[in-house]
Amino acid sequence: MNMKTISIGKYRGLAQVSTSKSTFSILALDHRNNLRQALNPENPALVLDENMVEFKSAVVRFVTQGASSIILDPEYSAAQCITNGSLQGDRGLICAVEATGYTGDPNARKSKILPGWNIEKAKRMGSSAIKLLIYYNPKSGTCQEVEDLIAGVSEDCKKFDMAFFLEPLSYTLVKGEKLSPTERRSIVIETAERLSGSGCDVLKVEFPLDITAMPDEKQWAEACRELSQASVVPWVLLSASVDFETYLRQVEVACQSGCSGVAAGRAVWKEAVDSKKQEARDQFLQTTARNRMQQLTNLCDQKAMSWKEFYSAGPYNTTWYQDY
Repeated sequence: MNMKTISIGKYRGLAQVSTSKSTFSILALDHRNNLRQALNPENPALVLDENMVEFKSAVVRFVTQGASSIILDPEYSAAQCITNGSLQGDRGLICAVEATGYTGDPNARKSKILPGWNIEKAKRMGSSAIKLLIYYNPKSGTCQEVEDLIAGVSEDCKKFDMAFFLEPLSYTLVKGEKLSPTERRSIVIETAERLSGSGCDVLKVEFPLDITAMPDEKQWAEACRELSQASVVPWVLLSASVDFETYLRQVEVACQSGCSGVAAGRAVWKEAVDSKKQEARDQFLQTTARNRMQQLTNLCDQKAMSWKEFYSAGPYNTTWYQDY
């Protein structure tokens, strides 16, 4: 691979959200509508904003000790977890910038930046990096619109020297159907090929196979190697809705095939939403969930590819700051 030189701000941001081994072990907790649904499946509207803040603060307080950094949203967690002491200063913060969900037809999805929020504000409030989630199918008529959104975010990240994590989620163009195993692999790979050169610094990626249809781990490794070859930037594996043991297997295969770490969400903490009593929930978070996160961190440090294999910064002479 060709080493790329990035700005000192981006380099510092990536260092702040990665481990001492320069791999990513990120706890993902920027969930909004789907977390509200999980907390009260029968009537999500009864979940108050303060309930969301309290739950997220508990996860941050007990689980981030096993992670290198965390992804939070600006609505219910970023500022709140800083000011209430849940997020300690030695853990990197990645702020989501997108509005939750999407607009447009389900088969032609459109993402947008959260109204009133932007990269400059994320920088000012102390984020080390930002994350943008988009819905992408290379054959969709919305591709250009999505790519224009990414380009705008990329320019702002350059302007404010922010590391940029891009999370493309695949979807089908056929109403009422799911992606076939073959489609999922081709879309995830082609998306990485098309978008990894769009100005982002790290891709946050779905596992490139439907493992229920393709349970052979040799096929998993082959698809992950193909993904690594397609991406010109480091990539991390998101957990989606799989159980922890399945995710752990995916992570091991991915890391051995060129992945640079994880962005783990529900696979780590999802059972906490079922706890009716705070004491039981907190006990789960500070034992099982924290141990899961630490296990992922150890695995990434042992087997994942360092982001420093992709990026360097400098050299800087004694007058570098004058033109910065």
